[in-house]
Amino acid sequence: MNAVSPAGGDSQNHRTAQSAEDLRQEIRALGVAARSASRALASSTTEQRNSALLKAAELLDGRRAALAQANRQDLAFAAERELDTALVDRLELTPARIDAMLDGLRQVAALPDPVGAIRDLATRPSGIRVGKMRVPLGVIGIIYESRPNVTADAASLCLKSGNATILRGGSEALNSNRVIAEAMTEAIASVGLDGAAVQLVPTRDRAAVGALLAMDDLVDVVIPRGGKGLIERIVNEARVPVIKHLDGNCHVYIDKGADLSMAESIALNAKTQRYGTCNTMESLLVHSDEAEAMLPRLAEAYAEHQVELRACERSCVFLPGAVPAAEDDWSAEYLGPILAIRVVDSLDQAIEHINRYGSGHTDAIITRDYLRSQRFLREVDSSSVIINASTRFADGFEYGLGAEIGISTDKLHARGPVGLEGLTTEKYIVLGEGQIRC
Repeated sequence: MNAVSPAGGDSQNHRTAQSAEDLRQEIRALGVAARSASRALASSTTEQRNSALLKAAELLDGRRAALAQANRQDLAFAAERELDTALVDRLELTPARIDAMLDGLRQVAALPDPVGAIRDLATRPSGIRVGKMRVPLGVIGIIYESRPNVTADAASLCLKSGNATILRGGSEALNSNRVIAEAMTEAIASVGLDGAAVQLVPTRDRAAVGALLAMDDLVDVVIPRGGKGLIERIVNEARVPVIKHLDGNCHVYIDKGADLSMAESIALNAKTQRYGTCNTMESLLVHSDEAEAMLPRLAEAYAEHQVELRACERSCVFLPGAVPAAEDDWSAEYLGPILAIRVVDSLDQAIEHINRYGSGHTDAIITRDYLRSQRFLREVDSSSVIINASTRFADGFEYGLGAEIGISTDKLHARGPVGLEGLTTEKYIVLGEGQIRC
């Protein structure tokens, strides 16, 4: 396998067929070790896992200088390759970001442990008692970009939920990720568990991702965190189940008779509180009865934030400075100061628009009408549906999950913010006292 230099560059640019096989075997070895570690974790205690997380925070706190040096190497690597400014910003580990990462490890340690919880235990006519127990998924592959703090976040959530994890971070963050992963591994071993419960793919070679995605016998699920291109590649190539979302085309619908002050506040926050997140509003729908009163005041508020408005023909009547919207605007995830606006004549039209153009992420209604709000909850087919609040609340921390490893718009296993419980599954348990079936 190709060596990785301290500055992060692979020692050669092209692999022979033999070295490609070497890479596949090395990634497979990670999977074998992770599978073994996951079985050991199954018998671990909550106290052991919490102690490991607190020890990891302690070790990283003592290795700030080494982490800062590794991060400088990553930033130099990014500068050499003239990577995008936003990506470089996410890559940098400032003292405040390191503090937040350590606080995150401690916070995960303080969360309730879902593993082993039993529910719905009921006695059947035969006398057996049947229920469900929450258990880890097993081995989780995490594939992500840029931000090295994700290494600590992902590793801590997987460990707390009793899962082994294989981490494949962005190539630009390899040195920082190594320092963090090594601290996690050392901390896990310090409490008597298998350090292979957290492993980092040790190469920038993109072929490592393909090798990881093919190990359906050793990896139980893959969770990607990154841009649409990364996630599409993983979905297309994976032989392993994937928990993911592709787009965050979120909507706010201002209903007939809505409180316009509330609507303005929510619509402004949902768009401008932060532009580059998947739960930011990208499309605004306004009932025709409220358009004349609502749209000019919103236009003035958005203008203060330099938000470009792309509006339907009916909206343009009230938004003289808007750009006429194209068909593509209704399904766009802008991740920037651009907003699509459409006037609709009814709740039915609003729901139809959201279900047609939305990404199934997060959608909100601003309304005073209880019955219409309940229809919106039932009929909008998204992972989070909100009444009278900003879409920016679609977040694991805000939902009380303590932390999240990502957002899922899938309908099986996990949907919405994926926290500790989303990293577990359930199995049936049966308690008997000698019963036999007649």
